Amino acid sequence: YAAARLRLLTEGARSGPPRRTALAELTDEWLTGLFAAATEGIRGGVSLVAVGGYGRSELSPRSDLDLLLLHDGADSGAVAAVADRLWYPVWDLGLALDHSVRTPAEARKTAGEDLKVQLGLLDARHIAGDLGLTSGLRTAILADWRNQAPKRLPELQELCAERAERQGELQYLLEPDLKEARGGLRDATALRAVAASWLADAPREGLADARRRLLDVRDALHLTTGRATDRLALQEQDQVAAELDLLDADTLLRQVYESARVISYASDVTWREVGRVLRSRAVRPRLRAMLGGGKPVTERSPLAEGVVEQDGEVVLARAARPERDPVLPLRAAAAAAQAGLPLSLHAVRRMAATARPLPTPWPAEAREQLVTLLGSGRPTVEVWEALEAEGLITRLLPDWERVRCRPQRNAVHIWTVDRHLIETAVRASEFARRVHRPDLLLVAALLHDIGKGWPGDHSVAGEIIVKDVAARIGFDRAEVAVLSTLVRHHLLLIETATRRDLEDPATVRLVAEAVGTQGTLELLHALTEADALATGPAAWSSWRGSLVADLVKRVSAVLAGDADEPEPGAPTAEQERLAIEAFRTGAPVLALRAQTEPAATDEEPAGDPEPLGVELLIAVPDQPGVLPAVAGVLAVHRLAVRTAELRSLRLPDDVDDGTVLLLNWRVAAEYGSLPQAARLRADLVRALDGSLDIAGRLAERDAAYPRRRGWVAPPPRVTVASAASRHATVFEVRAQDAPGLLFRIGRALEDAGVRVRSAHVSTLGSNAVDAFYVTGTDHAPLPAEEATSVARKLEETLRA
Repeated sequence: YAAARLRLLTEGARSGPPRRTALAELTDEWLTGLFAAATEGIRGGVSLVAVGGYGRSELSPRSDLDLLLLHDGADSGAVAAVADRLWYPVWDLGLALDHSVRTPAEARKTAGEDLKVQLGLLDARHIAGDLGLTSGLRTAILADWRNQAPKRLPELQELCAERAERQGELQYLLEPDLKEARGGLRDATALRAVAASWLADAPREGLADARRRLLDVRDALHLTTGRATDRLALQEQDQVAAELDLLDADTLLRQVYESARVISYASDVTWREVGRVLRSRAVRPRLRAMLGGGKPVTERSPLAEGVVEQDGEVVLARAARPERDPVLPLRAAAAAAQAGLPLSLHAVRRMAATARPLPTPWPAEAREQLVTLLGSGRPTVEVWEALEAEGLITRLLPDWERVRCRPQRNAVHIWTVDRHLIETAVRASEFARRVHRPDLLLVAALLHDIGKGWPGDHSVAGEIIVKDVAARIGFDRAEVAVLSTLVRHHLLLIETATRRDLEDPATVRLVAEAVGTQGTLELLHALTEADALATGPAAWSSWRGSLVADLVKRVSAVLAGDADEPEPGAPTAEQERLAIEAFRTGAPVLALRAQTEPAATDEEPAGDPEPLGVELLIAVPDQPGVLPAVAGVLAVHRLAVRTAELRSLRLPDDVDDGTVLLLNWRVAAEYGSLPQAARLRADLVRALDGSLDIAGRLAERDAAYPRRRGWVAPPPRVTVASAASRHATVFEVRAQDAPGLLFRIGRALEDAGVRVRSAHVSTLGSNAVDAFYVTGTDHAPLPAEEATSVARKLEETLRA
């Protein structure tokens, strides 16, 4: 058996369902032989039964063998001996075994107490022994399941919901559990159990193929790892894709996501139908009593032209004619989202089968219904998924196909591209009152990342796509121009606010030139916040919001002609005090204090302030090496830098005609408590005079911790931002955040002989995105060739 099993698993020609079935048949044959030898001379009824996945003949290479030794209770001692003769050969081969020994009565009793046991027995399959014993148990278990369905199905639904809460949604996870996550193999098994209850059934179209694809991926995962694992880890995805003859890991994930989406949608529809049937059963006796035994009349409430509500779902009116009304799918979807109700599966399928395509450009009603759907908030998601499940979205927006189920290999993003776009529209709907053209905001939110399905910069590709899509939807030329600008520059505000010096007039002018008008700026501001909120929790905070708002205010002033160049921000009283003290003492001074978000405004509800970490304010006499010294000391003390700003501050005229470097940073302890300010200052003094070997300390600490195998981050990238400033050369650094990263950058810049005029550092999830404004020894921007050379050397340093 072991040799035959190995040959079967290493045959390249046979895979998928044929291999799983062949493996089950081979195992059946082997166990039948073991059973015959083990039961020789045994009196009484005994049978060997496969349950669970093995019962369905779905054996993956490392699947457990789920076996039940069923007996009539006549000779329990002999049965125990049979069990030993069966189980030990399985264990000797190193196969995982889930086994039990029970009479039919014990099996039924255990199933009644344990839902998971009952689900396994629903797939019971006879292998050897007394066929009548097995058949009797199968009949009894199915009868029990159908009789108890009104009680057990809600229990099964709760079990599925708890698992989904714990494991997440398979269709969005970068390292999904193919079995346990929502939309995975467990949910597919639950749908089989619902169908077996005869109470409701799942949508069949595509369900079997989705389940088969997930099983194929699990087979490949078992073969490539040699382990009984269901988690598709990042480091295994390329090998699994190759095993399945797929192009790459992204193609693999897209197939997994598409399969999970089919199963998730089928689950939603099925559990909704279960709830409807159970409610109907509970209400019907009372209605019959009230109506004297007559048949109750189904209520249908109109929602829109051709659209009504019935039994908690949105269905088509009896007079609706999708074949004559091309706007009906959008009208029904908008009505459902506005009412917060699901679209009936039958209605969606009827519209998908019979509705005519919309003319080009779309009629005004179709455009208005799309905007209504997008502006309906959270209910939009479920309605959109119903349309997408039946292919209506790609029929309305053909370009959607390229972003559908497309993974985003970025820890900051928690959604696939298509779901992120819908989430952005949901978020943008919250800002509809802040802008003069909410329709343009919502459509821009839906399409802002549409270019991610194309090669190159997705913003540039998206600008081209949205011009065509917006024209087809029916927007006029001016509106198309605004939408294309929003898509092209949807990252402009957040990137500028967190990576550029807002005190530099060139920065504000560049943004103003790109945006063009006050109306577009207003829309871009709202889109920026919606996009960040829809990305994930690491992408937005009140701090980032305040930076973007500050930039918008400055750009607005330029667009309105109120200011040619913004005045530099005046130092606070505390900053000025520290600067004067540092200049007079010739040594660094610092202040540490807890930092929280600004208090809520009249437009925002009051609540507990959001903690931002600890604000570290440092003033140092202007001298070389300040940036790497401060960053190094913080790294030595295990303080993570969340944001950092460095700038030169000129002292008041009545003090002296000198400058002091002012550093305003936000830090957080990696673990443990924060060090005392006096200790930080002492180490900073030593770092500046060269008596503290920061590089050595950090190297020692790195050597003490072994490198962990895991995801390999993309290489760092250093670019020169041309035209970002008239007064300095701007280096933009993008790298994986790590302890000591800012120290290495600062030291590399110092070694290059440049002076850092200001720095703007931010951490987005695991990514560091930093901008450094530097000059030469002559206090002027670097020549182009020298800037390129410094950028290349800095990048090489970070790659080492």
